[in-house]
Amino acid sequence: GIVEAHGGRIWAESDGPGLGARFTFTLPVVEGADTGATAIRPQPSTRGAQRTRREAPIRTRVLAVDDDPQDLRYIQDNLTKAGYEPLVTGDAEEALQLMETEKPQIVLLDFMLRGTDGIELMKRILEVDDVPVIFLSAYGREEFVTAALDTGAVDYVVKPFSPTELSARIRVALRQLEAPESSEPYVLGDLTIDYSTRRVTLTGHTLHLTPTEYRLLAALSANAGRTLTHGQLLREVWRGKDDSNVRAMRTIVGKLRRKLGEDASSPSFILTEPRVGYSMPKGETEA
Repeated sequence: GIVEAHGGRIWAESDGPGLGARFTFTLPVVEGADTGATAIRPQPSTRGAQRTRREAPIRTRVLAVDDDPQDLRYIQDNLTKAGYEPLVTGDAEEALQLMETEKPQIVLLDFMLRGTDGIELMKRILEVDDVPVIFLSAYGREEFVTAALDTGAVDYVVKPFSPTELSARIRVALRQLEAPESSEPYVLGDLTIDYSTRRVTLTGHTLHLTPTEYRLLAALSANAGRTLTHGQLLREVWRGKDDSNVRAMRTIVGKLRRKLGEDASSPSFILTEPRVGYSMPKGETEA
């Protein structure tokens, strides 16, 4: 995993049982790494795009924010090879400017940055646009992961990681943007969920939801009238996270209820089935 995360290859050879094994690996040499915090927008490689067209949308823009120049170069190279259009910077303010001007579809964010931390920057990013955020961090302790997911991140990847894992995590996060099959908005009283625009309004006012909050609300409303278990929601919203994330789910539900202006003891929108899961009433469009 460490060798592949640095862009190398590793293999083993043996002449047979009892004769030992020879392990060999290669690592690329990085020369003249840029130490500045300048945004880089390389032209996508045509050859690489043809090779990976089935893996990723060629023109999908990915913003990567990391104050380590070598990490940025590694991420940039692998995003380009996977057919994405990378935007990379090590500066938080420049990242916000790129959000405004370049409109990336997904953000890769380091946990620790000069002058700020990743969670605070993510909050500011989500104020600009509701995009999925994946943390790429050397900090793998549970409290860091939980804090990132509870605040709105869709995933958390611990460094070092391989190019294959990075591409897979991005594809999963992008699939989460897909709207439910129903094209009709969900309407219940003063609440309206427009799946086509991913806009949620209450009494005519737009609710500002994190990507995770929206996915949870969209999953429940798209299955209105039936209870989704904790396991189903983990697979649908958190894409297969284990049961330890049920606590994070409860935190998100609590935040959603506060934004919807309802009391957990007598909710109107998000109903709790104790020790089972959650549900939403059937909307007026389904009546």
